[in-house]
Amino acid sequence: MGSIPRQRKTTYRPSHLPAGLPDPQSAAWTSLPGNPLAPAAARRFVRAALAEWTGLGLPAAEGFTDRVADDAVILVNELVTNAVVHAGTNVELVCHLEEATESDPAALVVEVSDHHPARVVRNEPGGSPATGGQEFGRGLHLVAGLSACWGVTYRTGLKTVWARIAIEGALPAVAPPDSAEQALQRGLRAAEILAPVPRRTAREYDSDWINRGALSFLAEASDLLTGQFDEEMIAALAAQLLVPRLADWCAVWLEEEGAAPRLSRVWHQRESSIEELRRHVEKEPPPALPQSARGGPVPVPWPGAPGPQGADGPDRADDADADACEGGPGDGAAVAYRLIAGGRGLGTLMLGRAALERMPDEVTGLIEDFVRRVALAIAAARQYTRQATISNVLQRALLPGQMADIPGVEKALVYEPRGQGVAGGDFYDVFPGAKGSWSFSLGDVQGNGPEAAVVTGLVRPWLRLLAREGRAVGEVLGRLNGLLLDDAVEAAEATARMAVASAGAPGGPPAGPLALRDAAPQPRFLSLLYGELVPLAPEDGGGVRCTLACAGHPLPLVLRPDGSVRPAAASQVLLGVVDDVTYESETFVLQAGDTLLCVTDGVTERRSGRRMFDDADGLAAALGRCVGLTAQGVAERIMSEVHAFSPTPPDDDVALLVLQAI
Repeated sequence: MGSIPRQRKTTYRPSHLPAGLPDPQSAAWTSLPGNPLAPAAARRFVRAALAEWTGLGLPAAEGFTDRVADDAVILVNELVTNAVVHAGTNVELVCHLEEATESDPAALVVEVSDHHPARVVRNEPGGSPATGGQEFGRGLHLVAGLSACWGVTYRTGLKTVWARIAIEGALPAVAPPDSAEQALQRGLRAAEILAPVPRRTAREYDSDWINRGALSFLAEASDLLTGQFDEEMIAALAAQLLVPRLADWCAVWLEEEGAAPRLSRVWHQRESSIEELRRHVEKEPPPALPQSARGGPVPVPWPGAPGPQGADGPDRADDADADACEGGPGDGAAVAYRLIAGGRGLGTLMLGRAALERMPDEVTGLIEDFVRRVALAIAAARQYTRQATISNVLQRALLPGQMADIPGVEKALVYEPRGQGVAGGDFYDVFPGAKGSWSFSLGDVQGNGPEAAVVTGLVRPWLRLLAREGRAVGEVLGRLNGLLLDDAVEAAEATARMAVASAGAPGGPPAGPLALRDAAPQPRFLSLLYGELVPLAPEDGGGVRCTLACAGHPLPLVLRPDGSVRPAAASQVLLGVVDDVTYESETFVLQAGDTLLCVTDGVTERRSGRRMFDDADGLAAALGRCVGLTAQGVAERIMSEVHAFSPTPPDDDVALLVLQAI
């Protein structure tokens, strides 16, 4: 494994370190090669740094606990692993202490830098076919969970991920003189931090992890698995939570209906053994487990057995923090568990512990509880993936593949759905109309999600059909209003018939007013800005004639080259509310340099506390600051101000369309 890198704690400072780095006595720096040995070297380096600071009696080091040391080692392991896998360059590791202040506790700050800033920080695991089956770490989810705060800093030729671990209970920066007993305790604590993890016997194994650690282990596992929507990430978390706490190695196979199981994750307590273990388990996948197991442990052969050397190779290592197995790797116990959720098999998890004839029942029971949580997390991730895929397909079908180019007009569009991969209620379109005209629309269906998507799926093709029939702008809105009302009535009648039929079925709800009330028409309200553009010949004065109407939508604004801003239409009633409504349109000419801005209420109603973005004509003021910008420049400037208006992300779909005469 190589020797421990020496700490470089002189006046030398790497060029990328901040000028405010603490005294070299409380900082340590090393450079690691970009290969699989780097994470183990980083772990040893961190433990050595913590031990030296403890021995020096630094005030912040008085707050070191087993939890701080373990969190620091795990965090550094993940960051270095990510840097090696994603960048492949040498890795710079910096650790330094921040002393406690009146407002903030002491902290251990870790910085991991690589020299490939063109590759963005990855926040998802690998191992999928799309990533070529590479092994990634647990990702930044774990870093976020262990640190008080973290971030990424980009410099020329360098990318740094930093994290801050709070050290509670540290002494203030000015400490009283040490007694001999205090110095001795510091020395003992330093030796404890540096000492290898002792090999546990089966009895110690049970006492440590079952009697005291079972509940905290399961709680930690649940926290890490909850909210993970990538099954590859879940497999990686499962393997690394089990190793080395409860096993020396772990392998996870995932399977889907009609497909052969695939090896998703292999993990060993020593990185140098992972590839050899992978080769063995790929050749010898776990056998089909009996149905009677029902997710319980089933003994399986040790990978690579028989033979004095199995998947683990020679069973000696100088890795100070590795819980090395004693005896040959074939001298151990291996078990497999079916991953089952909702009665369906999702895969198999196999693990092993050397130097045991069999896994203790208390340990296998704990792992069974853990495996059950893993299976539920994988099932939830697959359900989310399916729904997200359906929503993405629906979203692509609801929005135009491309917008038509309009002669004499430069256009720009920004569309940001509230939920990633969730079809929303905002929509837009620019398409050729009738008789040399071009039509554009920007709409917002009441509500969001699938219900809003249904209405969007109806409105966009209806608009195109009505526009290409050559109908006037106001008439198009009137006809669309009638179609929405008719569709709502038809949908309500169909729902009522289904409710009555269900009420009469055995075990169904009782027939009567309740069933009919539940089948009441669902309103399909729609705010819409719809317009028509006709380029004008030079002999007609040039520019573009614009005719538009606004049905309950935020009013469009026109920006003139002199900086003046005015509304371009009057507000009228929402579509789908009242029958027999006549919609009026307005016509004006966009001369060269004039800009028409159309937005949905995700822009105007963007909130910051009690204020909204369009309070006191905020949108008009923002547009007035866009004089001289191109259509794309206007769109970017407005969206920049919208995002800067509040520190929280937008809570509604956002759509913005800019049309500028040129």
